[in-house]
Amino acid sequence: MSGTFLGFDFGTKSIGVAVGQRITGTARPLTALKANNGMPDWELIARLLKEWQPDEVIVGLPLNMDGTEQPLTARARTFANRIHGRFGVPVRLHDERLSTVEARAGLFQSGGFRALSKGSVDSASAVVILESFFEQHA
Repeated sequence: MSGTFLGFDFGTKSIGVAVGQRITGTARPLTALKANNGMPDWELIARLLKEWQPDEVIVGLPLNMDGTEQPLTARARTFANRIHGRFGVPVRLHDERLSTVEARAGLFQSGGFRALSKGSVDSASAVVILESFFEQHA
């Protein structure tokens, strides 16, 4: 096993993507995918999976701050289930509370307001999700 993981920050208009290595516990952003009401171009996801051949896919699970589910939670679960069903790759959900806040803060610190484009924030959130997963499952 290579220890390569893909992370997804699910959204209805944009889905952030990151690739990471378990051995280093680090991830880097890939391009965000456009989504139409939560539906991505599945061919683009197929290409990502073929290119990176991840051991596992991690999908951020959006929860309220008190841990309860919100409307987007069920949609993220469905997205994760579809990745597994279509491509047979193992998929895990990971609590993503505050990932967008952390991603925006990091991007702003490194590049100011110009760094805060929607795709950049979504993929940076996917990095935060993946690195948080590595920390909790070290």
